Amino acid sequence: MSNKDKRADEIVEETMKSIYEDLDNLDKEEEHSELGEEFERELEEESEEFEEEQEFEEPEEETEAERAYRKHKFRKKLAIILGSIFGVLIVAYVGIALYFGSHFMFYTKINGTDFSMKNVAEVEKYMEQQVADYVLTLKESDGDVEKIDGQNISLTYVPGDELKKYVKKQNNFLWITSLWDHPEIEAAVGVKYDETKLSEVISALQCMKAENQTASVNAHPEFKETQFEVVPEVIGTQINTEKFTEEIKKSLDGFQPELDLLESGCYILPKFVSDSEEVVKAAESMNSYLGAEITYDFNPNTEVVNSAVIAQWITVNDNMEVTFNEEAVKTYISSLAEKYNTKGKPRQFTTATGNTVTVEGGSYGWQINQEEEYKLLIANIQNAEKVTREPAYSSRAASHGAMDVGSTYAEVDLSNQKAYFIKDGQVVLSSDVVTGNPNRGNATPQGTYTLTYKTRNAVLRGEKRPDGTYSYESPVAYWMPFNGGIGFHDAPWQSSFGGSRYKSHGSHGCINMPTQKAKEMYNLISDGTPVICHY
Repeated sequence: MSNKDKRADEIVEETMKSIYEDLDNLDKEEEHSELGEEFERELEEESEEFEEEQEFEEPEEETEAERAYRKHKFRKKLAIILGSIFGVLIVAYVGIALYFGSHFMFYTKINGTDFSMKNVAEVEKYMEQQVADYVLTLKESDGDVEKIDGQNISLTYVPGDELKKYVKKQNNFLWITSLWDHPEIEAAVGVKYDETKLSEVISALQCMKAENQTASVNAHPEFKETQFEVVPEVIGTQINTEKFTEEIKKSLDGFQPELDLLESGCYILPKFVSDSEEVVKAAESMNSYLGAEITYDFNPNTEVVNSAVIAQWITVNDNMEVTFNEEAVKTYISSLAEKYNTKGKPRQFTTATGNTVTVEGGSYGWQINQEEEYKLLIANIQNAEKVTREPAYSSRAASHGAMDVGSTYAEVDLSNQKAYFIKDGQVVLSSDVVTGNPNRGNATPQGTYTLTYKTRNAVLRGEKRPDGTYSYESPVAYWMPFNGGIGFHDAPWQSSFGGSRYKSHGSHGCINMPTQKAKEMYNLISDGTPVICHY
């Protein structure tokens, strides 16, 4: 301790001793009374004693001069005592101020530890011992605890001038304010450690291993039953290595006993939390698409596009940007087409004679106009419409299901050279026919078609020659095309029908019928009637 420190200590000690002696002399009988009240009582007691003396002695009347002298004497005594006390207090205050010129004030905490009335040397001695036994406890968010032992990183104390600066900086003549201000100092106490060893210790921590880290999850909108709701964020255990290292060094420098990784921001936290404006607005935007409900009628089946379906077409990215996935809508419509389109697909068909055949090809059947339906569906969703309707079709059939031709249709049995008309499930017309000549490459193609139209008294023509004439011209009374230039018609030039005649005298692909049968077919069939050609 310096001579200056010893002198300050002696002044404080002598001053305090003098104060206590004077206080004892003032009143040993009434220690807790007020100073003014004590001397008033003494005055009263002296007066009473004087009166008692007068009772036993012959009373002598006190003169005015004597009374004034007695009061003056008392006041002088009081002034001397009070002045002495005040002087002692001044000396004591100054002595304490001098003491705090080299010591920390009352209730002073340095890095959380109380060093009241300690000098720099005492603080440094304490810190040096703390460094020798120092262990930093790491509190992790999952409840695990890990420790960094100062000895493992060669942690040593380095005395410096910072504590002395804090002592000089404090206004020691205002020491009394420390009784209620309770000074707190955050001092970067000098330490040194092996940076390489510290890096190795940090890398070896369990919380730094990749398998022990989980990424944080942003709060985000998620579909729940009927609408999008905000799912709270999840704080993971993925370490921000740079921040973690920085906080560890800060704790080492301050001799902090523990480091809470979550509170100190050592984890990579979610970018968005539940009450983030971006998340709330994203949920609102996504819910704005869910007001529509479209029921597709595929009698007897239905397909419903409701909020649960639409929700699958709405996405939100990591920046809370909402996207309505139009490609997903197109994919959905494509799936409807795959399920309900029948045009061009093979059909299992029961013939008029009761046989089951598979018919492939043709232009008949259901076909959804996917481009048009996409526009309609988007409009329904944007307008939040609740509707029941059919999809947009580019081709229609009589009914849905495997037998989409319904119960009224024309049938051509190419193998047996027969034509039938079935009405409401009953055969109402049966006729021998002559179909296309396969030996000349004119075989009538199989498939399911639709009657394009029907007309009377038409001229059927072949290919047009360069000179403007046609390869053939055949007037007919009844013309009923269903596959381009192929159709039913009367053929008065045929001498017979049925059998194998088509192989030698077959048509260019048309269904030749006796005139009467052609007339009956004409009267039964109508535009759009299915026509099934099979072998």
